[in-house]
Amino acid sequence: MEIFGIPSQALFGQLLIGLINGSFYALLSLGLAVIFGLLNIINFTHGAQYMLGAFVAYLSLQYLGLNYWVSLLLTPLLVGATGVIIERTMLARLYKLDHLYGLLLTFGLALIIQGVFRNEFGSSGMPYAVPSLFAGGVNLGFMFLPKYRGWVIVASLVICLATWYVIERTKLGAYLRAATENPSLVQAFGVNVPRMVTLTYGFGVALAALAGVMAAPIYQVSPMMGVDIIIVVFAVVVIGGMGSIMGAIVTGFGLGLIEGLTKVFYPEASNTVIFVIMVIVLLIKPAGLFGTQK
Repeated sequence: MEIFGIPSQALFGQLLIGLINGSFYALLSLGLAVIFGLLNIINFTHGAQYMLGAFVAYLSLQYLGLNYWVSLLLTPLLVGATGVIIERTMLARLYKLDHLYGLLLTFGLALIIQGVFRNEFGSSGMPYAVPSLFAGGVNLGFMFLPKYRGWVIVASLVICLATWYVIERTKLGAYLRAATENPSLVQAFGVNVPRMVTLTYGFGVALAALAGVMAAPIYQVSPMMGVDIIIVVFAVVVIGGMGSIMGAIVTGFGLGLIEGLTKVFYPEASNTVIFVIMVIVLLIKPAGLFGTQK
């Protein structure tokens, strides 16, 4: 069976790859949007923290025997805790300075973390086994769907929507949004704004680590695994609108699909299509598709 002259297996296979990539784009850009929305810091360390999530899962399995499911729960907490330390000891000192200082600090931290892991483990990828529960796949007739990849897509969507609900529809989310506009007023109501800011940064880092654990069985574990994807994720955040939660989710999944379709119809442009879209969006709506001009 062919669609637009292309075998259906190839078309749906690339759409599946696009959805998988889009799942990680959405998770990572969601973490960036949460951090930027409250702290106004462009967290360049995000790619390294994504890599840290994968490495913690890998090392936990190799040396402690902790399986995928345990790592899925513990790794975001552990890496998120390192984010809390970074925020308290470094970023908190920069809030009254120009945003450029936060960008340079997080960029430097990313280079240090990646350099340390590259020196220790080299550049080659290390395999991480798919959990036995999701071994194999399902024949859908028009395509073969690996179970683990299906799990990644569904889990990413649930996590993204749950995060959006908490931030946009709950009292905690209302406090978070209010703290970005008028932290002094929110603190006057008895809310510990510095602690809220710290935990929010830790949560954004935990999302990156969670994405890293989920990515390990698909992309392998490598010190440089966060370098290429973080560039694309920043483009996703810009297109969706800096600080926009729904923009990060919709744009992440949408651009993943567009990237997958481009690989089918015009493979030469698959590595640049997201950046072309970014340029067009910035020319038409500088604040991004879901952003608001301040």
